[in-house]
Amino acid sequence: MKPDTRQDLGDGRIVRLSEIERTRVQFFLDGVACEALAGDTVLTAILACAPALRRSEFGPEARAGFCLMGACQDCWVWKEDGTRLRACSTPVAEGMRLATEAPECWP
Repeated sequence: MKPDTRQDLGDGRIVRLSEIERTRVQFFLDGVACEALAGDTVLTAILACAPALRRSEFGPEARAGFCLMGACQDCWVWKEDGTRLRACSTPVAEGMRLATEAPECWP
C-alpha cells in the first residue's frame, strides 16, 4: 500500500522529542502531503519528514542545511511557482507547496 504522507514512510532525519502539542500544519513537498508543527521553519518541517532537504546542484550529494542562520546558501528550496526561499529562516505555512529541485530541473 502506497503511503499517503511522507510521515508514513518513517524516514525523517529529525525526531521530535518535545513541543509536540503545537498546532499541526499541512504542506506539500514534491507533491506529497506532509505535516509540520506551527512555528517550524521550512528546514525543520522538511527534515522531520524526509532524510534530506535537497540534492546539491554540483553533484549527487544530499544536503540538509549547514549554518542554520541564512548565511551559507545551502538550504535553498523552491515554491512550486518557481520562487526560491531559504528553508532555515522561512516559517512553514498551511498549504505551502514546496519542491526540492529547481524549476529548470522540472520536465
